[in-house]
Amino acid sequence: MGHIEATRDLSAAPEELWAIISDPQTWDKWFTVHDRWLDQPPATLTPGARLTAKIVMLNMANKIEWTVKAVDAPTALALGGTGMAGVKADFTFTIQPSGAGSTFTVSGDFEGALVKGALAKAVEKDGLRQLDKTLSQLDELASAAV
Repeated sequence: MGHIEATRDLSAAPEELWAIISDPQTWDKWFTVHDRWLDQPPATLTPGARLTAKIVMLNMANKIEWTVKAVDAPTALALGGTGMAGVKADFTFTIQPSGAGSTFTVSGDFEGALVKGALAKAVEKDGLRQLDKTLSQLDELASAAV
């Protein structure tokens, strides 16, 4: 199993960040593991909603079937997904007010027959690199929307 997590203070207010992360049409602009939607995602994310995407980690593509596990606007979004070869992923995004901006945390867990030992460590290393870029892109996107 692999685990990744990153927290950063962002300049955007919680509502501005929520408007972006809760809109699947923006994910290719900030969520770096997300490549594209394979099916049209729902316009509104609600618990139980399903989304089918192509994700990329370690320069390898995987089709993942996401299910929205929880929505608590404007503070939290949780997704669980299953990909090819039995790979499972869970991502949680949390937003907390912090001064004029927000503290944003994203965490992810990966498991499956292929995510063990050295490969799990490689997934974690790549995932942490991607989370850093994700947070930078999210901050830029939210700041541009203001």
